[in-house]
Amino acid sequence: MASHQPGKCCFEGVYHDGSPRGHHEEIFGLDTYVTGSASPQEKVIVIMTDVYGNKFNNVLLTADKFADAGYKVFAPDILFGDAIIPDKPIDRDAWFQKHSPEVTKKIVDGFMKLLKLEYDPKFIGVVGYCFGAKFAVQHINMNEGLANVAAIAHPSFVSIDEIEAIGNERPLLISAAEEDQIFPANMRHLTEEKLKDIHAIYQLDLFSGVAHGFAARGDISNPAVKYAKEKVLLDQLYWFDHFSKV
Repeated sequence: MASHQPGKCCFEGVYHDGSPRGHHEEIFGLDTYVTGSASPQEKVIVIMTDVYGNKFNNVLLTADKFADAGYKVFAPDILFGDAIIPDKPIDRDAWFQKHSPEVTKKIVDGFMKLLKLEYDPKFIGVVGYCFGAKFAVQHINMNEGLANVAAIAHPSFVSIDEIEAIGNERPLLISAAEEDQIFPANMRHLTEEKLKDIHAIYQLDLFSGVAHGFAARGDISNPAVKYAKEKVLLDQLYWFDHFSKV
């Protein structure tokens, strides 16, 4: 494994205040948050959410930031209406049995295939946070992926085989936390070695003073978390902007 399965830390987070500017609509059979004035035939970003899903305010605010940079942004419900509600007790094992990688992959693949068929965007970037990172990585697979570029933060569930399968043509940005039991130092180093071995186009950043989940649901009243969260977004924007012009 390049990162462990999700754990308790994947179910913890802080709500971010703000008013989303996009809207939800059904797209390709999934409730989807849509934002941005750009044409979906031009530059598109698809966000693969963590367990809090596509109605969690934090992800909507982030989607709007991508939209402000000139992208059409889609955040589909890859959890089929079964997102985790913050601070509500949850049987994590039972939840993950319903949301296995195989089940979620079918949902994600179906959305991506129809997006490609319907709009055929000139550029597709995928973003994955925690639970969603696995499926973002799958979509820069050199043989089967439908995205051009991926950016993931504090990933879970990602296998080393999935890292190897991206090859050396589809860039991957990884934003990691110093304190992370799901993507610990040994997994991070294993990932680095594999990316180096396959001559991948990659960037891996490690942020001090933050823990798993910081980029999507960290406590931004903490200056270290606020800096890291904002820097991840800036890095992702620069990453997509650069490779969408190559």
